[in-house]
Amino acid sequence: MRVTVGIICEGQAWSPPFFFAPPSVTLKSRMHRHGSSAGKCVTWALACCVAMGFSASASAQGSVCKYIDANGNIVFTNVAPDKGLRKLSCLDSDDIGKKSATPARTTPTPAGFPRVDADTQRGRDDVRRRVLSEELATEEKLLAEARTSYANGAPVPLPEEQANAERYRDRIGRLRQAVQLHERNIDALKKELGTTR
Repeated sequence: MRVTVGIICEGQAWSPPFFFAPPSVTLKSRMHRHGSSAGKCVTWALACCVAMGFSASASAQGSVCKYIDANGNIVFTNVAPDKGLRKLSCLDSDDIGKKSATPARTTPTPAGFPRVDADTQRGRDDVRRRVLSEELATEEKLLAEARTSYANGAPVPLPEEQANAERYRDRIGRLRQAVQLHERNIDALKKELGTTR
């Protein structure tokens, strides 16, 4: 099966034509020499998505290589490309599995590093949990007040807002933002409380 994905970014317009045929992957992107940086971002995003999306296929088929032609077109493929392309890099199927399976390195604790005994740490954790619980209770109270003021997006207009609809819409926007802020704070506090020991 061969899959060819093309992106043409010239100025602001781009169109992604897709062609499907048997097992190899080819990604071509042609970018106008003076194209926008947004077009380049789209090209790299698509290249990364294709590389990750077909990593299982690539591991079964061999390595995926990145080439460039004389016009600056970038090609990702796992089969032999057309003549005139210069190889930039290759990722072997063995490398794909190793990179995703490599564990993060940890730095050992220095020899003279101070340690906290279990009772002191437990006391600190209790204080932290209490502070977070108090903050959560405060945020829940503020959220209830903000929701009451917001009144599901239809608060009673203030006297100065009855003649000025724009002021009313601005106030509704500020009230909505306040509700969203308190909801995010509550979510963060609950998540933090979930990680306490």
